[in-house]
Amino acid sequence: MTVQEIGTPRRRVEDARLVTGRTRWTDNMQPPGTLYVAFLRSPMAHARINSVNVSAAKSRPNVVAVLTGADFADEQGSLPCAWPVTEDMKHPAHPPMAVDEVRYVGEPVACVVARDRYAAADALEAIDVDYEPLPAVVDMEEALKEGSPLVHEDLGTNKCYTWVFENGDLDAAMRDAPVVIERRYVQQRLIPTAMEPRAVLCVPEGDDFTVYSATQIPHILRLMLATVTGIPEHRLRVVAPDVGGGFGSKLQVYGEEVLCLLLARRLGRPVKWTESRSEGNMAVHHGRDQIQRLRLAADRDGRIRGLKVDLLADMGAYLMLVTPGIPLLGAFMFNGIYKMDAYSFTCTGVFTTKTPTDAYRGAGRPEATFAIERLMDELAAELGLDPIEVRRRNWIRHEEFPYETVAGLTYDSGHYEAATDKALQLFEYDKLRAEQADRRERRDPVQLGIGVSTYTEMCGLAPSRVLGSLSYGAGGWEHASVRVLPSGKVEVVTGSSAHGQGHETAWAQIAADRLGVPFEDVKVLHGDTAVSPKGMDTYGSRSLAVGGVALYGACDKVIDKARKVAAHLLEADENDLEFSGGRFHVKGVAEQGRTLQEVAAAAFAAHDLPEGLEPSLDAEVTYDPDNFSFPHGTHLCAAEVDTETGMVRLRTYVAVDDVGKVVNPLIVEGQVHGGLAQGIAQALYEEAVYDAEGNLTTTTMADYLVPSAADLPEFTTDRTETPATSNPLGVKGVGEAGTIASTPAVVNAIVDALRPYGVRDVPMPCTPERVWRALQGDGAPEGGPQPGAAGGLGSVQGGDAQ
Repeated sequence: MTVQEIGTPRRRVEDARLVTGRTRWTDNMQPPGTLYVAFLRSPMAHARINSVNVSAAKSRPNVVAVLTGADFADEQGSLPCAWPVTEDMKHPAHPPMAVDEVRYVGEPVACVVARDRYAAADALEAIDVDYEPLPAVVDMEEALKEGSPLVHEDLGTNKCYTWVFENGDLDAAMRDAPVVIERRYVQQRLIPTAMEPRAVLCVPEGDDFTVYSATQIPHILRLMLATVTGIPEHRLRVVAPDVGGGFGSKLQVYGEEVLCLLLARRLGRPVKWTESRSEGNMAVHHGRDQIQRLRLAADRDGRIRGLKVDLLADMGAYLMLVTPGIPLLGAFMFNGIYKMDAYSFTCTGVFTTKTPTDAYRGAGRPEATFAIERLMDELAAELGLDPIEVRRRNWIRHEEFPYETVAGLTYDSGHYEAATDKALQLFEYDKLRAEQADRRERRDPVQLGIGVSTYTEMCGLAPSRVLGSLSYGAGGWEHASVRVLPSGKVEVVTGSSAHGQGHETAWAQIAADRLGVPFEDVKVLHGDTAVSPKGMDTYGSRSLAVGGVALYGACDKVIDKARKVAAHLLEADENDLEFSGGRFHVKGVAEQGRTLQEVAAAAFAAHDLPEGLEPSLDAEVTYDPDNFSFPHGTHLCAAEVDTETGMVRLRTYVAVDDVGKVVNPLIVEGQVHGGLAQGIAQALYEEAVYDAEGNLTTTTMADYLVPSAADLPEFTTDRTETPATSNPLGVKGVGEAGTIASTPAVVNAIVDALRPYGVRDVPMPCTPERVWRALQGDGAPEGGPQPGAAGGLGSVQGGDAQ
């Protein structure tokens, strides 16, 4: 009897090799004759390149070649942007290596190719570049002012685009509203910091090339490399071997990938590059970096009338693969789980002389969730209501699904009440509120704050028709194929490309369950365009909700083909056959049947098949969803804030998520924990900082603070399960949920602790210094917080706040 796999907490089969490092990372590979590349990067944010002298570098030991942007000018093309969000969007040329001008610190200006990586790196110091400094453009608001220096002189402006979405009569919603909350929040710039730095190895094979890259998108990369370099797509093979994390940073077509391919073609030898951590901090695309101006109108009972969002989004110096579209993914999420009459969203993209931005875990949705969840706490404070209660008065109730939101999306399913009730119980909400009131009464210097985040997100990036309506340059489908081998073993080929998500385990569980074969009999293949020729890859929590559903459909096709063979072998009508536990049998005659393995052997032998049936049990499916998927949940955070030093300690963190049907609970738990770490890191620790001259001052791990396990609290996690109605598996997605939900929960907790002191916001990251400065700027009267200053702290377990 086969084990029920879906829902079983299996340990990941890929972990043994990943954790020990006994696997194929790109940097582990070294074909005979490999040459190594090092890139000279601009130390200036904005400058004209007058000359590049490489003669001294060429004479260095073991150096094979030294090239500049001028050497690549005729063949390097321009790096692609696949998302022209408006017809008049400004899209400057983006050479992989700068030719005449540099526009951010870290932009490549020359490269050395040598017989070992150390010789290549050492020779960089011998390259002499004559830079003519130009003004840096660092501040988005200043960049849009008349007379500001321009990042791209030929564009005549630093504005990339303005994109507007409106629904409902916002003027009517705002007019005479009893309560209007206006806030300005900053989403600081973040550096994704994957465990494995980027690496590229290009191997020429006659007229063909194999590109190994630590990428999330082997299929997209293949197409884009062909487009940029002119090498025919069918001459390119892209392999993403085991990849050590991405978080969106490897959802990209980077200049180094293009240049390594061009070098391999030019030199006729394998060419390899692996970035250093400090190099990556400058050159990997960054995330977030938005200024949010928000206006929320509500009635006195807390019901939201309307929301206006004006967003400035920093593009950096150039548009990369999906740069301009990232903030627009949040456009459909600023309303969160709440009902309202009207909504207006305007986003202006701005060029600056900083590293380009692009996707980072959550991609637009964390920024939107932060805004609405901070506003909900501000509304609660204004009305003297408990933050949970003000949310209850506005969220979509479970009986109202499917629900079309004010942002135009149709949420298919959800149960916000159940997730919140479970979170409150695990958190011991009333007990913590009582402790908070006691500390305020005693004027304890260490105050307790309670933060709430009730979120949803759209993931499973698709459907293709919706992406097309947003001018996105590709579809949202995914491909899978299933091959039942003559022995009855199963090979699954998926177009999704794992970089730590556990596809090899979860996909095997899906196939084993559907086909009724042992888990150990399933092998999952991915990440190689020669093995998996079709795919749209992995990002946006789409792997399971799109790729997993494609696999499910392919398994069904296999069963349909096998049914015909089994019916022939059993001399029965195929409509009279049942399939369960990996075995076909005639209805009502369980002892008369054939296993899938027996059918596979018969199909392979092909001695006695139905007329016209091909001798295989292979099948494939390309699945394009009808809708996004919408996981949701409630996250609660208790933070102790020392009002004398500004130190924040997270004491309790509870996350109850609803990600639909769960395939593997262990994988879900791991994804939630990782997401929480990154969301909390934005709230408390991480920030990419530029000075006034455009220099990145956080280029090392000593300057850019990534928290360790010791810096994070223990997490209490649980789930509710509301299956998606938009796919047959009922799955939603979990890869980004923790990151999306956790940042506002933490900041809300900090502000909640300090609200009696008059503090309404602490800029992220909420470092001790920033917390302390917020206290100095808006301090309460001498002696600490005033009793009852926060108001509305009655019980919410059983209903309305008192």
